[in-house]
Amino acid sequence: MTTRPHRGRLSPGSQSLAALFAQCGITLTDDQTAKLWRYHEMLRGHNADLNLTRLHNFESMVLKLYVDSVLPAQLTDLPSPLMDLGSGPGMPGIPLKILHPDLEIHLAEGRARRVEFLRRAVADLGLKNIHILQKKITPDFELDLAGVITRALETMDLTLERVQGCLARGGRLIFMKGPGCGAEIQTARARFAGKYTLIADHAYRIGSTRHERRLVVFERQDNPPRLEILRATRRHAVQALASGSNPRYKALKKLLTGRGIKKAGQALLSGARPVAEMLAHFPGRCLTWISRGEKQPPPAGSPAGLDWLQLNDLLFRELDVFGTRTPLLCVQVPDMDAWNPAEGFAPGCNLLIPFQDPENVGAVIRSAAAFGVTQVILLAESAHPYHPKALRTSGGSVAGVRLRTGPAIRDLPEGLPLLTLSAEGTDIDQAAFPEAFGLLAGLEGQGLPQFWRANALRIPMQPQVESLNAAAAVAVALYEWRRRAALGAKA
Repeated sequence: MTTRPHRGRLSPGSQSLAALFAQCGITLTDDQTAKLWRYHEMLRGHNADLNLTRLHNFESMVLKLYVDSVLPAQLTDLPSPLMDLGSGPGMPGIPLKILHPDLEIHLAEGRARRVEFLRRAVADLGLKNIHILQKKITPDFELDLAGVITRALETMDLTLERVQGCLARGGRLIFMKGPGCGAEIQTARARFAGKYTLIADHAYRIGSTRHERRLVVFERQDNPPRLEILRATRRHAVQALASGSNPRYKALKKLLTGRGIKKAGQALLSGARPVAEMLAHFPGRCLTWISRGEKQPPPAGSPAGLDWLQLNDLLFRELDVFGTRTPLLCVQVPDMDAWNPAEGFAPGCNLLIPFQDPENVGAVIRSAAAFGVTQVILLAESAHPYHPKALRTSGGSVAGVRLRTGPAIRDLPEGLPLLTLSAEGTDIDQAAFPEAFGLLAGLEGQGLPQFWRANALRIPMQPQVESLNAAAAVAVALYEWRRRAALGAKA
C-alpha cells in the first residue's frame, strides 16, 4: 500500500482525522468521519478513568488505533458474523463497523468497566447489528461465527484453541500482529495441523509511517465440538454412567487386570495416538468409546457399531490409570492360537516371551513390530499382551503383530533352533542366525533355565554393568539380526 508522506502536524479535528485516513488510501464519507470523530472524543473523554489506551497524541491515535483497525478490510475479505476477540475499548470492531455497516459484529470483552464504555459508544454512535459479549471467551463458549478478528497479545495457538466452540467450519481467524510473529505461526500450524490451515500472511505498514504490521489468517477445517457431539449421538448408541455399581462399569474395571482381560476377551486402550490408530486400522475390533462426559465424542468415521459410554469424572479417572484425560477404547482381544514346539519355527525370527512384567511384554512387542519378527509366542509365564501397561508400552503396536500362546519355558524341548540371551553367554557378534529360529530371553530376575544357558548369547557391555533390562537385550538382539540380514542381502 503506497501513500504520500505526511508533512507537518495536524490539529485535532474531524477533517484532520479524515485527512489522515486519506493519506493511508482510505476515503471516508461525511457520516463515517463524524462517527469516527465522535468515537475519538468518547475515547479521550473516558480514558483517564478507564485506561482505555496508552496513546494520547492525536495523530498516533488515528493511525495506530482507527486506521490500523480498518486496514485488514483492505487486505482480506471480512466474514460475517465477525467477533472482535478482546475488544477492549472497541478495536478493531467499532471502526470496522463504522466503515462496513453491513458486517454483523460481536465485541467480546471480559472487563466490566470497558463493557460499559462499549455499550455507551454503540448507543451514542447509533450502530446497529453489533453485539456486546461481556465474558471471557473459552473453548466451551458456543456461538455460530464465520470469523474472529483480534489484536490480543496472546500467542496464536492459544487463540485458536480459545475459539474452538464458536468458530464454524470454514470460518476464518484473523490475527493483527507485529512483524516478528513467525515462530508463533509455526507453532500454531504444528499444533493444529489438520484443524486449521494458514491461508494468508500479509506484511504491511500503517500508511506512510514506519510502523510494521502483519495480518495472518487461518481457516478452520474441522467442525466445532457441539456439531461433532450432535453427529456422534445420532450415529452411536450412547449411555451415560454415574454409578460405580453399574454392571457395565464393573465389567470395564475388571479389564485393568490380566485375569479380567483373559476372561472377557476385551481390553482397554489408552492414549490419543494408539486409540486413533486402532480405529483407523482395526475398526472391527473396536467395541466402546469411553469418555469423560459428552464433550469428547467418537471421531467422524468411527465404526457405526461403536458404543459411546459417557462417564462422570470420578469413574473415568478410575479407568484412566495413566492420567491421559483422553478417551479410552474398549477393544476385542483377537484369538491367539497355540504354538506347539513340534511344528518348529516359521522362517525368520520367532520371538518367545516369558516376561511377567506387562511393561516388558509391551516393550518387546514394540521391538518385534519394529524389526519385523515373524510371530510372537507368549510362554505360559508371560503377562497378558493386552494388559493396560503392556498396551501403553507397546504404543498400540500389539494389534499389528501375530501373537500365539506357548508352553512354559521349562517345557521347551531340547533340539529347538533357539537362540537365547544371558549375561554369561558368548558375544552376540559371533552368533549365526539361522533362516528360521526362535529368540528367547530369560525371566526377569531368574534368567534362563540352566539347560538353555550353555549356548546362550550375551550383549557386550561395560564390566561394571551386570546386565541389561530383558526387554532392552531383546531389542539389541533383534537389531543385530536385522543388521546381519541387510548385510547378507547386499552381498
